[in-house]
Amino acid sequence: MMDQAEALRKMVSSLDLSTAYTPGRREARILAVSSGKGGVGKSNFTLNFALALKKMGRKVLVFDADIGMGNIDVLMGVRSRYNFLHLIRGEQKIRDIVESGPEELSYIAGGSGLTELFNLSESDIDYFTRQLEEVSSEMDFIIFDTGAGLSKENLQFITAADECFIVTTPEPTAITDAYALMKVVYELEKKVNFKLVINRAADEREGIQTADKLSLVARKFLNLDVPLLGVISDDVHVMQAVKKQVPFSLAFPNSPAARDIQRLALRYMAVPSTTDTGTVMGIKGFMQKWLRRTK
Repeated sequence: MMDQAEALRKMVSSLDLSTAYTPGRREARILAVSSGKGGVGKSNFTLNFALALKKMGRKVLVFDADIGMGNIDVLMGVRSRYNFLHLIRGEQKIRDIVESGPEELSYIAGGSGLTELFNLSESDIDYFTRQLEEVSSEMDFIIFDTGAGLSKENLQFITAADECFIVTTPEPTAITDAYALMKVVYELEKKVNFKLVINRAADEREGIQTADKLSLVARKFLNLDVPLLGVISDDVHVMQAVKKQVPFSLAFPNSPAARDIQRLALRYMAVPSTTDTGTVMGIKGFMQKWLRRTK
């Protein structure tokens, strides 16, 4: 398996990514990043993964959807004038609440009242949809950084997204909770496209072994294929960057974790995304599935 990983790195380094992905299609792909439990580095992964995509010339919007615990702006060391709550209440348009972070990364800060998403009137939903479609036409990716665990809000975002990245660590409790999350999501929506990210691994071998455990259980009990997207090293530079309130890929670009994020993003971009025939993707598909869960 280590030989396969080495072969993949060599393949990615020689790829012309323009043949695998066309950024000019103007239909943002919707990604949800989640975890079974808190404290596994999910938001840190989201932020640095988004920066890696942006470094490759992609237009990315990070949406902090962690109910009541949003911290993307804190990790970047910036202050946000508005958050998603201002959009839901109709107080601001989406262009007003999109902020610019490091490297001009676009993001929308979270708010403590995101549960209002599930009590919207028809006119509110129509407004919300039109606003999302407006910004979607200008982005390649919209990444929802959801909360951890099995809340209704988290499940809503996960089941509506085009893809869901499950972030976990090699710790037994994190692995168990990651599987529990996938199991519940799968029971709600069979067509969720999962990918695994193993964070804080001692080395690549430990990360691959962790992914194998999860994938084996998911295949055995759910008949679900959950591929490994990548492994991120347990790196002291990550915590140093958190204290500095600077994304670790910018504060320490040559650190092991930063190099891992870059490889992971390259791997993601190198493999064409697949979906079931007839499935509506992007914001329109997201809203169709999202609204279905509010009924």
